[in-house]
Amino acid sequence: MFINRRITAWIAGVFLVVMVAGCKSRFEKLRASNNIAQKYQEALKYYNKKKYSKALILFDDLGQRYRGQAEAEDLYYYTAYTNYYLRDYTSARFHFKQFTDTYPNSARAEECRYMGAYCYFLESPKVGLDQEYTYRAIEALQLFINLYPDSERAQEAAGLIDELRDKLETKAFNNAKLYLDMGLQDDYRAAVIAFDNVLSEFPDTKYAEEMEFLSIKAQYLYAEQSHPRRREERYGKALDLYANFIAEYPESKFRKDADQLKQDAEKGVEQAQKYAAQVAAATADEAPEENATEPMN
Repeated sequence: MFINRRITAWIAGVFLVVMVAGCKSRFEKLRASNNIAQKYQEALKYYNKKKYSKALILFDDLGQRYRGQAEAEDLYYYTAYTNYYLRDYTSARFHFKQFTDTYPNSARAEECRYMGAYCYFLESPKVGLDQEYTYRAIEALQLFINLYPDSERAQEAAGLIDELRDKLETKAFNNAKLYLDMGLQDDYRAAVIAFDNVLSEFPDTKYAEEMEFLSIKAQYLYAEQSHPRRREERYGKALDLYANFIAEYPESKFRKDADQLKQDAEKGVEQAQKYAAQVAAATADEAPEENATEPMN
């Protein structure tokens, strides 16, 4: 009985191998066939059955055969989508663009233009990486909206642009915060500039309130690490930033911390003024040739 089971399993294994080899053989024979009409129909069957890898092989083989013929338009279209379903968005984007360039008056031109831009959207990387493809996606989607402003897809494209811009805002915000976290005097100054640049580029950003608060903090820390002769001016700028912040966000969740920075900056101004008075008095008592030049960092 044990032997019979082994024989049965062996026969089943051989049968399976033969079936797999037969299927592969049929596909290879089809691929090598010169019957392009049959090959095209079989490629569509593979496509409709979601066997995209085999469909793509046949579509690629048929590309040159149907060049300039009526079937070529469908072939371009299915090739683009086959790459898309295989998640090869770079190739899909190329074929969607090739379709719109070759058949600009096709009923499918709008769809393929959108899909090409959407492939750029799918290629947009995570926030921490280089955002070249994010900018390209925004450009492609905006071009679609400009070309098809009345399309139902135009609203979808606008929504995708909002998502991409949110990613760019987040990256810009994180980069600006990085200066603040580095903790050196020049980094604090760079943080203030970076926050201001982000707010100028993205005036409606969701990070606006936090960035304006962090600008106060960065400016205060920059003043604190400055030479005493420069502190009054730089603390004064922190107080100006505070005034603007409170005017814009009087009920801010950062209000308590902002108020503390204001008090510390005011004390800093007083100390800087006392220092300036002491330097002036000491200078008045010295001969001009004995005056020392202090560094002005």
